[in-house]
Amino acid sequence: MGKTQQGFVNEGFDVYKKRIINYLPFEEIVIPSLKNTKNFSPDIFREREGELILKKIEKQDYTILLDENGKTFNSVGFAGFVQKQMNTGVKNLNFVVGGAYGFSPKIYAQANARISLSKMTFSHQVIRIIFMEQLYRAMTILRNEPYHNQ
Repeated sequence: MGKTQQGFVNEGFDVYKKRIINYLPFEEIVIPSLKNTKNFSPDIFREREGELILKKIEKQDYTILLDENGKTFNSVGFAGFVQKQMNTGVKNLNFVVGGAYGFSPKIYAQANARISLSKMTFSHQVIRIIFMEQLYRAMTILRNEPYHNQ
């Protein structure tokens, strides 16, 4: 949700995107921030953002929410999770970063899985770099490349 305003986030994201596209097709979809939200409660934020997110998700997609209450993995476990999803033949594997207030109940109901990247809370901007690095790391693990050390 929302365009990234911080240059360092965009730069970091782009570094990993260029690496990831060597392994698999990748598309980033950024949903514009809501406008005229001065009087919105967190529930209304979640609901409105959820409606916009759902418009981008196809019914046959496998959708994973990056959510603080999701399942945690180490890097090798995450690589295995990604491989398992790719092996099922799913057309699109969606990883969704929500807005500042998280996800609406409708998004939770539509999602196939939830993953937590840490027990700590990160901004929805910074988590983009962290996730991209982990996705790249997963690809190198699956190919037995020397990026990940054990």
